[in-house]
Formats: sequence, C-alpha cells, structure tokens
Amino acid sequence: MTDFLITHKTEYRYEEPASLSYNEARIIPRSFSHCLFEQRCLERQISIEPFWTDYRERLDFFGNEVLYFTLRRPHRQTIITATSRVRLLPRPERESTFTNGNTWMNSPAYRTPWETVRHTLRHDLAADILEARQYVMNSAVVTVFPALVSYAAPSFPPDRPILEAVRDLMSRIHRDFAFVPGVTTVATPLAEVLEARKGVCQDFAHLMLGCLRAQRLAARYVSGYIETIPPPGQEKLEGADASHAWVSVFMPGAGWLDFDPTNNLIPHDQHLTVAWGRDFSDVTPLKGVFFSTGDHKLQVSVDVKRLAEID
Repeated sequence: MTDFLITHKTEYRYEEPASLSYNEARIIPRSFSHCLFEQRCLERQISIEPFWTDYRERLDFFGNEVLYFTLRRPHRQTIITATSRVRLLPRPERESTFTNGNTWMNSPAYRTPWETVRHTLRHDLAADILEARQYVMNSAVVTVFPALVSYAAPSFPPDRPILEAVRDLMSRIHRDFAFVPGVTTVATPLAEVLEARKGVCQDFAHLMLGCLRAQRLAARYVSGYIETIPPPGQEKLEGADASHAWVSVFMPGAGWLDFDPTNNLIPHDQHLTVAWGRDFSDVTPLKGVFFSTGDHKLQVSVDVKRLAEID
C-alpha cells in the first residue's frame, strides 16, 4: 500500500473588492473500492481565506463530498487550500497485473464481447446494472453525434472482447490527439475537439465518454490527481501539475475499470480519485458566484507527494 499527501490550492484575485461570494467545491478525495485497488482518504484539512461566514458539507447524488461556503464581507482575494492524505491499497488478486503479467485481464468479465455487455446493460435488472445505466445516456457536456459514432466504430468490430475494445479506443485517442494546453476551455464543444485533434485531459475524457456512449456502454467521468513527481525510473505523466481527468467503464461481473486516454494507461498506482459523474459539469472542483464591479484572475496549483510504501 502507498500513502500520498495532496495539496490543492485555488486562488481568486479580484480587481475590485467582492462584497459577497457563494462557493461550492469538490476537492476532497473519495474513499471507495475499485476493481484493482481500494482508496482511503485518511485525513483532510480545508483552509479558506478570508474566514467563511457559512460553511457546510454534504454528499451529492453521485456520492462525492461537496463543500459549500459563503464569504459575506468585502474581500479582494479568496484562497482555498485542501490538504489530504490518501492511501492506495492494491487488491492482492490483482497485484500481479503490473508485475508478473496480465493474468487478471483474462478473466471472463473482461473477455465478454462488447455487444453482450451492451445487452446486459439494457436488460439486466441487477442493482449495479441499474445504477450504471445513467452513465449510458447523453449528459450536459457529452452528447453523441454522427462524427463521434464514426470515430468510435473501428474499435468495436463484432464480438471483440470488451476490455480489448476499450483499450483500443483509449490508445487511438492517445495516438490521434495532441496534448496542447490552452487551445480549449471548459466550454469548447466536443465537435470542435474532434475536428481540431488537440486539447487536454478533460477533452480526451469527454471524447472517450462520447465514443463509449455511442456504443451504449456505461462510462463515467473521473476527476482527480496524478503523482507530481513519479518514482525513480518512471516517466512523468501528462496533467501531473493540475487536476486530472480520466474515464471509468462499467463491466458486468467485474465492476468499474479506469482508463486514462491522456497517458494511454489503466490507472492503478499513481491516480487519486476525487469525484465522478456524467461529465465535468458534475464534478467541477470549484464553482460559485461573486459580486464585484471588476474582473478576477484564477490560479490553481496541485502537488501530489508519495509519502511511503507501507507493507
């Protein structure tokens, strides 16, 4: 098992004092059990400057931890710092995956033809299947359109095993699209990303979601972090200096399995999950409203430090 220390700092600076602001944040890592590992948020601390007037916490529809706070006094800046300690515990039966080969990938759940998975999602009434169905449908940001269907099609020939098909789609996105910060925003339509063939992790996650939903498969958007400085001998991953995004796909009989199209890998020991939903709009790290006569500047920094390998 491995412990990580995560520091996520968000700073707003206002040209003119803000008289009032309402804020909602999803910056606390989840605790959950995964196909390949278990994640536990052991400690977390939130610092807000200036000091909040109202503050409360809740779980949203998807089970993500949400912080809500209000600043009712004039202020020229808002600084939110979340410090969390997170532990990743690999599942013993999966640990050999990344050390001694791909034995777990040969299990029946991953060899099931993708059409069978689609049929199961449509007709099975098991509780986990019913919960996964919401991730098959279009969402606010990810809507299936003809060009998306055409791009997805080569990865899904008849009878192809579900894991093989999804990995192929992930690899094609990684190969066909360039990681170029600054060319897109949170409002850039998916059609523009598909045409331009460049963007950032959020764009590639949305693209992969759209392709999977075009095949009527269940896929959700995952927000989180990846290790800022990797262990010796490992390359630094794209997106390591900020919040990261990837995709999780539901596979009946196995559960949810993550795929990172930005880095073309199946996350297992460097990705730390904060929240998940249908797309970015469900898991925005920080959003809200402020009242001021001037504009504002936003600065975000993320640091993920590996603390220790624990037996």
